Amino acid sequence: MDSNSLRAFLTVVDQGSFSEAAEVLHLTQPAISKRLAALENQLGTKLIDRSHREIRLTDAGTRLLPHARKILDEIHNARVALSADDGEISGVLEIIASHHIGLHHLPNWLRRFSRDNPEVRLNLQFMESDAAYAQMLKRNAELAFVTLSDSMGSQFVVYEQWSDPMAFVVGRDHELSGQVSASLEDLARYPALLPDTTTATYRTVSRLFLEANLPLKQQIPTNYLETLKMMTSVGLGWSVLPVSMLDESVHQLDTGYSVNRMLGGIGVAGRQLSQAAGALLKVVREEETGKST
Repeated sequence: MDSNSLRAFLTVVDQGSFSEAAEVLHLTQPAISKRLAALENQLGTKLIDRSHREIRLTDAGTRLLPHARKILDEIHNARVALSADDGEISGVLEIIASHHIGLHHLPNWLRRFSRDNPEVRLNLQFMESDAAYAQMLKRNAELAFVTLSDSMGSQFVVYEQWSDPMAFVVGRDHELSGQVSASLEDLARYPALLPDTTTATYRTVSRLFLEANLPLKQQIPTNYLETLKMMTSVGLGWSVLPVSMLDESVHQLDTGYSVNRMLGGIGVAGRQLSQAAGALLKVVREEETGKST
């Protein structure tokens, strides 16, 4: 079973079209079709139903999919095992980072990493954590630095994690800004500026209000914490933001409740990390551990 044909099959499935798969693999569309046809001929069955406008897997294609990923993972693992161990790290390292981590953590990591590993070329992608999990399952990066989720599943390995404490805040001109403390009842009277309902932060805050039998007036949800901070600072409502983001533009409130989330670096289970990925994780471990001690 040819690895190039398997890669073509997986890329067509992941991209949802032959043309986009060809672009990703830097091939022509006829070349992609030829590789897929060769794989289907070898297996004696159709893998993709071409009778619809959208890409649809046949039953055989659905059964092959997890095996194809495992085969390519093992090829990747073999290459990692055979890579030179002479102390010099090189190659391409593909990573994903959430927008918050990209702004507030990644710069320090990359400054050290690039200085110590000048032969490594970094390919960076920035996206929301939920999207990062999906991209990792498609093997579109080796590492992702995201908000950890309790529903991420056994497909992922958490290599590093650290606490990201958060605080209830309002703008300096908000009615509650004259108070050091505020109850949930106080907050329930005003609009809440929070991330989307699918996020860990929203679920944590929502649970507090649900248990207190209080309404949560969600307004203008966005997963960009810098945007939430800006909207809070101009008085559009209250929010919950990482303590590391707080400055003179917002006023911290003591509600008596602790809100915390976990950030971390994840990989795909069963897929070995390259030397470059291991070196970056070492930097992350030292930087984030240093902050918490």
